[in-house]
Amino acid sequence: MDWLTTVDHKKIGILYYMAGGLFFLIGGLEAILIRIQLMNPDLKIFIGDTFNQLTTMHGTTMIFFAAMPMIFGFMNAIIPLQIGARDVAFPFLNSLGFWLFLFGGILLNLSWFMGGGANAGWTAYAPLSSIVDSTKAITIGGNITGVDFYVLGLQIAGLGTLLGGINFLVTIINMRAPGMTYMRMPMFTWASFITSALILFAFPAITVGLVELMFDRIFDGAFFDPARGGSTVLWEHLFWIFGHPEVYILILPAFGIISEIVSTFSSKRLFGYSSMVFATALIGFLGFMVWVHHMFTVGLGPVANSIFSIATMAIAVPTGIKIFNWLFTLWGGQIRFTTSSLFATAFIPTFVMGGVTGVMLSVPAADFQYHDTYFVVAHFHYVIVGGLILGLFAGSYYWWPKMFGRVLNETLGKIHFWTFFIGFHLTFFPQHFLGLMGMPRRVFTYDPGLTAGNLVSTVGAFLMGIGTLVFIINMIATNRKPQDAPNDPWDGRTLEWTIPSPAPEYNFKQTPLVRGLDALWKEKMAGNKEMTPAEPVGSIHMPSPSILPLFMALGLFISAFGFMYHIYVICIVGIGITFLCMLLRSVFDDHGWHIEPEELNDKGVKR
Repeated sequence: MDWLTTVDHKKIGILYYMAGGLFFLIGGLEAILIRIQLMNPDLKIFIGDTFNQLTTMHGTTMIFFAAMPMIFGFMNAIIPLQIGARDVAFPFLNSLGFWLFLFGGILLNLSWFMGGGANAGWTAYAPLSSIVDSTKAITIGGNITGVDFYVLGLQIAGLGTLLGGINFLVTIINMRAPGMTYMRMPMFTWASFITSALILFAFPAITVGLVELMFDRIFDGAFFDPARGGSTVLWEHLFWIFGHPEVYILILPAFGIISEIVSTFSSKRLFGYSSMVFATALIGFLGFMVWVHHMFTVGLGPVANSIFSIATMAIAVPTGIKIFNWLFTLWGGQIRFTTSSLFATAFIPTFVMGGVTGVMLSVPAADFQYHDTYFVVAHFHYVIVGGLILGLFAGSYYWWPKMFGRVLNETLGKIHFWTFFIGFHLTFFPQHFLGLMGMPRRVFTYDPGLTAGNLVSTVGAFLMGIGTLVFIINMIATNRKPQDAPNDPWDGRTLEWTIPSPAPEYNFKQTPLVRGLDALWKEKMAGNKEMTPAEPVGSIHMPSPSILPLFMALGLFISAFGFMYHIYVICIVGIGITFLCMLLRSVFDDHGWHIEPEELNDKGVKR
């Protein structure tokens, strides 16, 4: 019950991380099944619509339900600690955001057991995702398909993500400790701040697209039906206006994680801090200017293609600034190669490889050759797996003591690193050449001349799977140890390392006074063993746990089935549950269906 009702940002962070990890395993299993089919061109294990479902569900699960929540897990667990706050600005909304994401993910994956998963590709292009025959303007039989689960699952989860983005924007703007100006914030906090702004502006676009697709599928609308005045290209615009900022929503927090780890394990201040901040902001801004590079083959014309090509190339500049700043931070530093540091260091050249192929794809004339081939698959996996996932693993080993009170085993960690890292390059490096030789995406068979590259790719995928299993074994083995991690196991530089591991419920007995960038390191250099407090010792009020967020999300989950099956009584019941919970929240505020507010003294003991 404690976990079901919690509004504590640290516990919600762990819930996000663990739920995202579960979906990561599901998406990874789907990837393994895809690679098993592609070991040989003559295999007929997962073919036709089954293969389409696997590729669609793998991409959707990994992007929306594995990568995003694991990022939110770190943002929840770490940002209030880094800025010297006791919680996020809106703890109730924080809990609601998690449950919305979880029920959205469950809804999507239930489709496997209720007629089959979505099969239109993770981008769900119309007319593949439509249920209308454009030539006859009639509905095709069988309204209940996986795409309905995709549409409603992503709407519910997307609402949770939007709430989270708003929450972190307000938290970082309003709740920083005294003395923590914007230009003293840690880089992970900066990256999360800009990511939250991207969420605020990008997610409404996909929400509009999903609502329109829902109207087409469930209420016989015509947004994407050309025979009735709609446009299939409209979906592409709406999807990619969201979809390209989404890439930066994923990778910017990883940039922040890498910045923290490179600085800590070099025992040096991050090189070019100010330029890193401005580069991060510029990447966020330019991220909204490049979506058409996904649509160079649509036929928008040379002017549109040229503008978006130049904007896409321009993003390489701030990204290059970050790469060189990391290298200059490492240069001359006292580098310690812990598992966390290995993942962070490996991230840099791997992400550069992904970035270089991105610049290749930004040339419209060349993109006609690369488009929808395995070259693109290789590119975005180098960015997302070689970038984001390596960053998430680095962050996992780095912040595990602060989240769970235990240090992960370094020997198992290094085995995890080498198996996963080698497996990753074996999987995706050959795919560049498979794409250049003409192998299209999303096909379950191919020319026999491409067998060798595909076989190597499949072997690499199994190695990545073994690496992930080693990480799970490490997690389980570490969990059996006592919670004996020190406050500051890595000789850290930022505020989260000033408090016990795991962090107490109230985070800080007294709000710290920040006197410079790398606040803890500045105190260490001044010979101080603790942060200077900015307030006297006093009673601490923490927000009350609540079951209402869980039921609010459950209500929307129930109503989704009513929409899909046209049983509007179920819709009304589901939405009624959500509105009733909202009413209870507004009427009773901190007292209805809640545990009574508690006062804690400076030792964390209830008064």
